Amino acid sequence: MIKLELDRKKHSLCVKEAPDVSSLANGFYGQMVRGVIYLSPEEALYVMDIRNGRCYDSVGNEFSFNEVASQFLRNKKLLARYLTYKDYRDKGLILRGMNEADGNYGRSLSVKYAGGDFTLASFSFQGLFFPNDLITLVDDERVGKELYERYWIGQFGTYKAAHRGRISKLDIYETIFLLKHGDLHLKNARLADIEKAASKRIKFFSDMYLVYEDWRKRGYVVKTGFKFGTHFRIYFPGASPVRSEDEWMHSKHVIHVFPRKHKLIISEWARAIRVAHSVKKTFILAIPGKKTPIEVNPKKPRLDFLLYHRKKGGIETPKDGTPRYLMYSLTEDEYIGGEGLAEALAECNKFGLEMMMAISDRESSVTYYVIKTIDLPGSEYEYYEIEWIQP
Repeated sequence: MIKLELDRKKHSLCVKEAPDVSSLANGFYGQMVRGVIYLSPEEALYVMDIRNGRCYDSVGNEFSFNEVASQFLRNKKLLARYLTYKDYRDKGLILRGMNEADGNYGRSLSVKYAGGDFTLASFSFQGLFFPNDLITLVDDERVGKELYERYWIGQFGTYKAAHRGRISKLDIYETIFLLKHGDLHLKNARLADIEKAASKRIKFFSDMYLVYEDWRKRGYVVKTGFKFGTHFRIYFPGASPVRSEDEWMHSKHVIHVFPRKHKLIISEWARAIRVAHSVKKTFILAIPGKKTPIEVNPKKPRLDFLLYHRKKGGIETPKDGTPRYLMYSLTEDEYIGGEGLAEALAECNKFGLEMMMAISDRESSVTYYVIKTIDLPGSEYEYYEIEWIQP
């Protein structure tokens, strides 16, 4: 048994008896001050839950797990923090409080993507816009085929069977892109009419189009991500729909647009990532809108724990290693916004650590995601690779 002492006036928890102090110190719990170990609420609750800890006050009154927890209910995300702390500890790994973060640890925070430019040949063509479907049809076979085979814009003929049919179909994003950057002319609509119709039908359409345009202008092929539960799928510059030895080119990345001012429930956000992972695609989260500098307040950290991870032959510890990640603890029923995520990643950048998002569900199972910034040359927007992992 490990004996903990609760000071209700100071809202502190500590361990004083020498054998208990030694045991917790060896396990990298708490902070040592003059032979006494002071524990965070998450650490103390873990000791009570898993290591047979018993908690008393200075006069010998005993407190149950819930009685101790009730002393700290005002702490932000107390249960989410405890559940993610417990799960990480149960995996045999070490995590520490944000108050121990010191300087910049120099971990890689970003992944660089290829840059490029999109140049469309100069030719004029016409299309007919279908307002109820947000689709434009081009019935000029030569133009439609060239747009498809040379630039992978539109769908010529039938999907994965271009030889079946002579009509080209442009989706709403391709239509507007060609009106702005090509020489498409519509028989029955103007650009303003189309943008108005799209905004009425598609939530956050302007943000969606900004992301589409940003990647297209850099030479990427951007198509619908409907089959994968996301907004777009992308192919890197140079990709072609023309089959090579009867093999269809498959996308390896999907993009989900996350407007800066919008908030999304974590369960829906995580579902899209898991679908992408299940079909072996890299999930990219897009936050459109020009990046703005974010001030990080070290006295009020948004993130929760410093995480040590595995290394060859064992685990990293505060004694012989440095942290690798910062943990962002959440529950499946919380909402997260684009601005909040950007602020959390700015905090990671300040300390030179990667971000691990830990989400506990209603059964207290925890799912982990590692998030890295994408360096897309020339872009002013924020893009992040999100990967589901098992620590």
